[in-house]
Amino acid sequence: MITATNFPNSKRRPKIALLVEASRSYGRQLLRGISYFARTQVNWSLLHQEMMLDSAIPDWMLSSHIDGIIARVDYDTIEPLRKLRIPIVDVRCDRKFSNVPQVETDNRIVAQMAFDHLWDRGFRSFAFCGFQFASYSESRLQYFGELVKQSGCSFTSYQSGGRPGRSITELEKSGLRDTERLSQWLLTLRRPTGMLVCNDIRGQQVLNVCRTVGIAVPDNLGVIGVDDDETICMMCDPPLSSVCPNAERVGCRAAEILHLMLTGIRPQLDVEYVSPLHVRERESTQVVAIDDIELAEVCQFIRQHACDGINVSSIMQITSLSRRQLERRFREKLGRTPHEQITETQIDRVKRLLQETDMTLEKIAPKAGYRHKESLSAVFKRETGQTPGEYRLAIRSTGEGSGLIM
Repeated sequence: MITATNFPNSKRRPKIALLVEASRSYGRQLLRGISYFARTQVNWSLLHQEMMLDSAIPDWMLSSHIDGIIARVDYDTIEPLRKLRIPIVDVRCDRKFSNVPQVETDNRIVAQMAFDHLWDRGFRSFAFCGFQFASYSESRLQYFGELVKQSGCSFTSYQSGGRPGRSITELEKSGLRDTERLSQWLLTLRRPTGMLVCNDIRGQQVLNVCRTVGIAVPDNLGVIGVDDDETICMMCDPPLSSVCPNAERVGCRAAEILHLMLTGIRPQLDVEYVSPLHVRERESTQVVAIDDIELAEVCQFIRQHACDGINVSSIMQITSLSRRQLERRFREKLGRTPHEQITETQIDRVKRLLQETDMTLEKIAPKAGYRHKESLSAVFKRETGQTPGEYRLAIRSTGEGSGLIM
């Protein structure tokens, strides 16, 4: 019988263990990046089992004759992994371990993207909410705070978590138990404030508390997360804007480094940083932040009811401003008219439905406040330069996985 071991010119495929969770979007993207490299550049056998972020090392690793490891390394796993005496690449980067190269998302650019996004929406007061002793949270807090300080704006931060050495899962659970203190802090914030949360899970916790204590998001508090975990972001109320990391590229680069290590080449850098891709805006930051309380209330009314078929006359029924005062304040503060604000909100709704559903324009029209699809199509073309069909085709042809080989 001819086997891989006795065929004359065969080489044993390197076995690579992947200790990366598939329970989170970031981990799944890491695995996609690793598998892309393994599929296109090398002849690896990838070993992986379903696991959580803080799962222990599986028993099979000790007897599988593994050649290399890509892992989310922490204090509990580093020593058992070292005993295997094989190359390790860390893609968790929670702490630095000697002779273990790391690849991680560049948190400096994460903070910059989040700050720019909030700044462009008019926020001039800022806050950060995270988990104490989580390295990614501490890093994002540091960089975001520096950017706010440079801008000369006000800044405050809040982190829960308890004590050092706790697992990420335990730290995140602490946020669920810390709602009373968190709500007290949120109620002290100036309005409007733009907030970066350390990740999408923290963002969901913050938005739940805001809803409980009556803080209007995004009018009084604009919130942006990190990781762009679509499942979590869409469970939030309102849906959470988030910085989208290039986790596929992180995984791919980690695999490249491990390949070099298997050939005897040490990486030049202890840590390599991969820039995030972009900000995916959702409703938690879809606002123009203004300190005019009455105008902010009108904008909130428009955002909530623009797709119910309201017009400027409808607005006049909920404000003490005259029509002339309303028009003047809108132009001074927002550079547009109330009617234009209504139209912009409706078009944003149409864009989301075109992106996220397969609904026909006939079904979309009433959900955006239009009686007829023809009138919606005409307004959409006027405002965007594309027909709804052209817009949907362009969005879908662009795709979302382009970061892999950048």
